[in-house]
Amino acid sequence: MTAACKLHTPAHAVNTLLQPGHRGASAQQSRPVALSACRLSSTDDFTEKEEDEEDEDFLDDGEVEELFQQQVPANIGDGQHRVFIVHPDVKWGSRKQYLTTAELMLAEAVGLVNTLDNWKVVDKIILSTKTPEKKMIFGKGNFQTLTEKIRQTAGVTAVFVNVERLSPFSEREFEKAWGVKVFDRYSVVLHIFRCNARTKEAKLQISLAEIPLLRSRLKKGMANLDQQGGGARYIGGSGETLYEIQQRLLKEREMKICSALEKLKKKRNLLRSQRKHKEFPIISVLGYTNCGKTTLIKALTGDNCLQPRNQLFATLDVTVHAGQLPSHMTVLYVDTIGFLSQLPHQLIDSFTATLEDIKHSDLLVHVRDISHPDTVNQKVNVLNVLKNLQIPERLMSSVIEVHNKVDLLDNYQSADPGALPISALEERGLDLLKKVVEETIVTSTGKQILDLKVNLHSPQLSWLYKEATVQDVQVNADDGSAVVKVIISTAAHGRYKKLFGGR
Repeated sequence: MTAACKLHTPAHAVNTLLQPGHRGASAQQSRPVALSACRLSSTDDFTEKEEDEEDEDFLDDGEVEELFQQQVPANIGDGQHRVFIVHPDVKWGSRKQYLTTAELMLAEAVGLVNTLDNWKVVDKIILSTKTPEKKMIFGKGNFQTLTEKIRQTAGVTAVFVNVERLSPFSEREFEKAWGVKVFDRYSVVLHIFRCNARTKEAKLQISLAEIPLLRSRLKKGMANLDQQGGGARYIGGSGETLYEIQQRLLKEREMKICSALEKLKKKRNLLRSQRKHKEFPIISVLGYTNCGKTTLIKALTGDNCLQPRNQLFATLDVTVHAGQLPSHMTVLYVDTIGFLSQLPHQLIDSFTATLEDIKHSDLLVHVRDISHPDTVNQKVNVLNVLKNLQIPERLMSSVIEVHNKVDLLDNYQSADPGALPISALEERGLDLLKKVVEETIVTSTGKQILDLKVNLHSPQLSWLYKEATVQDVQVNADDGSAVVKVIISTAAHGRYKKLFGGR
């Protein structure tokens, strides 16, 4: 990361290019490109004191909100939408989905739309294609049939093509043919993220993920402007065309967001090291979106501040919650963002700061909604994301798989002997889960279960209560001693022996 980044708003001509009503404006009315001046500096020597103080060079809440509210891609959030969903069913080739069906993928697309307030699915269709890689996706006959159906459906304001990403050309041609807005999975999921964002980090990560959409919109807008002969004109004495200036603005915006995220990443690393210093085992709870992760953590910890919602991507920020295992060992459960199939790598890359916590866990708990008809495909997608994140083998080999929502099934019997059936909502199966978690944590963290003899007239016992997990105390009143059964880390045991010798 560069040590400092100064941003300046260029000539007013740039701001007018995408202004509503301007002669060169595209059909999508967009907010002007404008970045407030900001200076970011970074240091490599964060201290604990700095964590408690707001860095005067860091973006304040107002600046983050300004970045977040600028340049909402494609006016996707303006008002309500009546959506026509098109799912291209790939018949063969590398893009064919073998672990799921077109009907289940269409149902997930419907779920994405229904997550958004004021959005409604008015019709949907599965249309086969042999050429998903082509710009128009469908053959001429199917595309004509689709176009007629969309035009005949009353009140359609947008079409959701259920693919990862549409090229700027495809989006432009579809909008021209259908006369309405056209979205892909990237833009719809990103809008759901935007609606659920609450913290600085979430808003910055979403703003970073929106950069590719802004670039696509810029290309589309410039294509319209070129048709009028205005795209290649130079602005004033800058020696830059409108397109070049806007490209530079987007690059500067991207640098500004990346710098802010890097600063937040350093603070997150500091918090992580502080947790490690206190030797609390860290358990990341992960899974496909809406599998019940938050409900499970609430059941395991009794944290009433957690308010699970039956909604896709309700959790966007990493939150940490303390709980106790049967031995009274304190552990930290990390609630992570849910995964989803067919997401472009740019969107996942934008959330690396959040997903980084998974790599630094002591244990992963993979929660599956076992009642979902697409549960096998969801599992594969989660494991593929973990693989792409390069999660250490020590974590992947000790994953605890949890089959949640068994209350929705009759007499559920798992075909996988290693999986633990539970109902987080009804708190069924949690005692066994806690026991397995405890056994795995003791193994993975290298903790020891020891019987230590202590002198009750010394601070040994109080020290053990503070630095280890005391399971049992057998007092010998005759000689003022006790045998204490503890779960203790190797490091803490070393400190104990240094302080109190071999006693």
